[in-house]
Amino acid sequence: MTKTDEITRALMETPVLRDVALEKELVWINPDKKDFNIGAKGQELTMADIDDAEERLKRFAPFIMQRFPETKERGGLIESVLKPIPNMQKLLNDTYHAGLEGRLLLKQDSHLAIAGSIKARGGIYEVLKHTEDLALEHGLINPEESYARLASEENRRFFSRYTIQVGSTGNLGMSIGIMSAAIGYNAVVHMSADAKQWKKDLLRSRGVTVIEYESDYSEAVVNGRKLSDQNPNSYFVDDENSRNLFLGYAVAAKRLVTQLEELGITVDPAHPLFVYLPCGVGGAPGGVSFGLKQVFQDAVHCFFVEPTQAPCMLAGMATKLHNAMSVQDIGLTGLTHADGLAVGRPSSFVGKVMEPMLSGIFTIRDGNLYEYMRELLRAEDIFLEPSACAAFMGPAHLNVYQETRNYIKKQGLQDKMARAIHIAWATGGSLVPDSVREEYKNMYL
Repeated sequence: MTKTDEITRALMETPVLRDVALEKELVWINPDKKDFNIGAKGQELTMADIDDAEERLKRFAPFIMQRFPETKERGGLIESVLKPIPNMQKLLNDTYHAGLEGRLLLKQDSHLAIAGSIKARGGIYEVLKHTEDLALEHGLINPEESYARLASEENRRFFSRYTIQVGSTGNLGMSIGIMSAAIGYNAVVHMSADAKQWKKDLLRSRGVTVIEYESDYSEAVVNGRKLSDQNPNSYFVDDENSRNLFLGYAVAAKRLVTQLEELGITVDPAHPLFVYLPCGVGGAPGGVSFGLKQVFQDAVHCFFVEPTQAPCMLAGMATKLHNAMSVQDIGLTGLTHADGLAVGRPSSFVGKVMEPMLSGIFTIRDGNLYEYMRELLRAEDIFLEPSACAAFMGPAHLNVYQETRNYIKKQGLQDKMARAIHIAWATGGSLVPDSVREEYKNMYL
């Protein structure tokens, strides 16, 4: 069977894609989700891998404080606030008839130090992991010493012999580029056509080389990998398949436990947790969801949210073709105002890991990204970039769509929803320039 035949058959056997192809806002419930103890069997990564990543980030904390003084308040750990947003919940219920019970909170990865987005987790972690590998290999450090010594000019000159490259629609490039340049690497970010100009400008101001492409994210990745492969001292960050990126995101789940406790919030089968994450290629939401499932198991229900023109993870998971399927195969463009989510082909690695874990995927029109952005600003005086506001599609429609109402019933949660916690995971926005914020506030589609 040819690839075309395989895709044609998958489309015929996947009814939801007919509505996806019509750019409809909808929700797809994952039919392959399993109880945690069953789905976790045979997984390549485990809680031990997350623990290892967490310890590595702690070792680098003294170095991060030296290079980025704004992290001193948190002891060099890059972490964001978990904030109740009752006014936004009331607005969703009053204006959008959401009928959302329990409590709605915002996880402000939009305000993470250094890179101002969720990509500060995975992207920075991968750069640090590579840095530790090089430092240990060449005797620059040992694990018992303070990693602050890696900030010396002598070590900076050492790292300048090496290059780190990545393909990005924007935020991943920001995190990789800023941290790589701060360590001393030659940083190269390959950016697709939909990447915002202000992100390119910011990277260049930090000494990062930005190579622009007229095509989409996939082309930027292909070319970035090709150029990196030609240089033996170059390391390419593979957003589609990197386990290191994935684990950097997963650490967020362990830190969330403490934040929930500080708010007096319990998560268990009687107090379910619903988490809504904007999704592009899948690495960030997949990593966070993987961590959450390890920590909270069946008490947490994770949903991705994708633009109606770029629902690549939905297409890949619903057909089980993963990265063999692109949104262009079903007649969509992959073009969206949600630049960080403008991905036509999903990560096969993440899609397969999520098969037994993910609850479902919502889709959202670009116009509603700006509507939720304005609503949050009005209700809570918090600014997020439009792509981050995709997260509100979940809480706004959880009780609206018949598919999600059926999901709640099937999971035996009807009598528990008054005690539920809902987290909209904000993925970016704090570094958006004021002039661009004003443009966004006045954008109507």
